[in-house]
Amino acid sequence: MSTRKKIGLSVISVIACFILLFSISLLILDPEKQKLTDEERQNSSGEFVKLSAGITHYQTIGNDSAKTVILIHGFSVPYYIWDGTYEYLAQQGFHVIRYDLYGRGYSDRPYVIYDKTLFRNQLLELFNTLKLKAPVSLAGVSFGGAVLTDFAVHYPELIDKIILIDPVYDFKKIKASKQLANIQMAFQSDKTAKGQLEDFKYPEHFPDWVNKYKEQMQFSGFRNAILSTRFDYNGIAIKENYKKLNELHKKVLLIWGKEDKTVTFNYSDSIRNILQTDFFPVNDAGHLPHLEQPSSVNAKMAAFLKQ
Repeated sequence: MSTRKKIGLSVISVIACFILLFSISLLILDPEKQKLTDEERQNSSGEFVKLSAGITHYQTIGNDSAKTVILIHGFSVPYYIWDGTYEYLAQQGFHVIRYDLYGRGYSDRPYVIYDKTLFRNQLLELFNTLKLKAPVSLAGVSFGGAVLTDFAVHYPELIDKIILIDPVYDFKKIKASKQLANIQMAFQSDKTAKGQLEDFKYPEHFPDWVNKYKEQMQFSGFRNAILSTRFDYNGIAIKENYKKLNELHKKVLLIWGKEDKTVTFNYSDSIRNILQTDFFPVNDAGHLPHLEQPSSVNAKMAAFLKQ
């Protein structure tokens, strides 16, 4: 055998070994080792309803005949992000609903494009299936603000008041391809979970936050849903919808943690330049002021909804 052929075979062997080791490492490190089944869902709280794109996990509390408030969570943390506020608003006399967006929590993770149409239809179908009486009020935190605003501009007749908490203003561009980002996220799942603590000014006050987040990461389809949302949700439309919402003359409460590092406080000015709001800045709080300063934020939300 010639020296050139020997070198060629050696290179191929090295590449084959690298691919094998890479595949084994990915298999070991990838947390998505389970399928989300009815059996798994039995361990969760709340209820489930089959919609056109899959099962949606939701929870409802309060008198059905009272005014309805629907709480929409952020980019990847499921509906438990509303713990405290959910119960408080019910105690204040409201009928409160919270649910998991597709791809998050205990809702299905369909292999579809995660864009504004998907999330808009999910909320509309949930609204109709639960036979809610219009108009209802909506509250959205972070990315939930984009989902909320898009729904409101398409179905204004269904909406009464709106609450935006540190809402997303735009998506930053990702230089990596979706395929590369998928690999990176698989290898860095632990980093992704721990990164959720950056939403807080005082992460030490939320010791179970990371482990709670990891629960949803074990079910296949989570990473695809997160990445598709990041790549396929129209960032330009987010800003445009704030402008359209202003034309509807809805009552809007904008709440913002002054020390938010996720969607920094200066974006509150960007939104208020195009949307008329009742503005409530929150001292000593990060991206989730309703969790870090619950007394003042929850009281403000209830007062606004009662107006």
